[in-house]
Amino acid sequence: MKFLGYVCAFAMAATLGAGVSAQSADQRLKPVKLMQVSETPVAFQRQFFGQVKARQSVDLAFQVDGQIVEFPVTEGNSIKQGETIARLDLEIFELQLDQARLQKEQADRTVQRLEKLRGNTVSQVTLDDAETQAGLAAIAVRNAEWSLKHATLNAPFDALVSSRNVELFTTVSSGTPVVRIHDLSELRIEVDVPEILFQQGGKEDNVQITAQFPGSNETHPLQIREFDAETSNIGQTFRITFGMTPPEGRTILPGSSVTVSISAIQPATGILIPATAVVINDAGDIGVMRFDPIGAAEGSVTWVPVATEPGIGGTLRVTGGLSDGDEIVLTGGAGLDDGQAVRRFVGFGN
Repeated sequence: MKFLGYVCAFAMAATLGAGVSAQSADQRLKPVKLMQVSETPVAFQRQFFGQVKARQSVDLAFQVDGQIVEFPVTEGNSIKQGETIARLDLEIFELQLDQARLQKEQADRTVQRLEKLRGNTVSQVTLDDAETQAGLAAIAVRNAEWSLKHATLNAPFDALVSSRNVELFTTVSSGTPVVRIHDLSELRIEVDVPEILFQQGGKEDNVQITAQFPGSNETHPLQIREFDAETSNIGQTFRITFGMTPPEGRTILPGSSVTVSISAIQPATGILIPATAVVINDAGDIGVMRFDPIGAAEGSVTWVPVATEPGIGGTLRVTGGLSDGDEIVLTGGAGLDDGQAVRRFVGFGN
């Protein structure tokens, strides 16, 4: 009987030892956090703070000297194309025009008189000189007419008066800025965009760009008008200028702040992975640790090379090396060996 008891006790101890050994072996497998990759359309959205600009801002100036005697515009008010902005004292210009016309008439009479006497007492040289004087008199008339016309400053387009740079009755020289006006027929919005987003945005056909102004939840569609062909000295960004139609019932002035949202659905031409999943081998090749399951919880990892290109938001787009549905090590892959047995990380309690 004692012998039979010893045998049973030994068998039980062996069984318990085998169970503990198997459990310890399972716990010795390194846990890894995995992600399943897939070729699904990826949406991205970015927001940037921009500033409103006028379609064009112009400093208007007289092209002639004179004293301002009319200055009807007011800062902050709108004016229509062709409306008078300022006018110089016209008397001096009208007198100059009258004088030029009289001199032209006198020169023409001289030419007519000499033509009647040509060949008798008047030489050809004298007649040529008279015709030259008549031509100069005609040019003087045109100059006087031009000066009279430009003594009045009119709005070249529908505009908002930004500032008056001189006062009424000021004597100004030609070229002195008198008033600054803004063309608000279309609002322009300037935004500094990072280089990577600028390059990726040019490849997408379904990019949506909207603007939202402070104090309103309404969004307005934007269109790209132009961009700087060089990056800024700081931040490696490109300045993009967008255009939009001014919203009805709301006055948006140059210098106003605006939030620009850029969103798109990227086509499924690759698989997006985080940078933490990348494992670089000794030769400098880029790859990832692919998980090959053996059962439900265990498996092994295999280093596989991948072809990548920059994605959005710090991600990488895999264009070759992985298939839809593959599982890869999300982080810590550099600490694993090719072919190493691992187990899934399912929580800190396991």
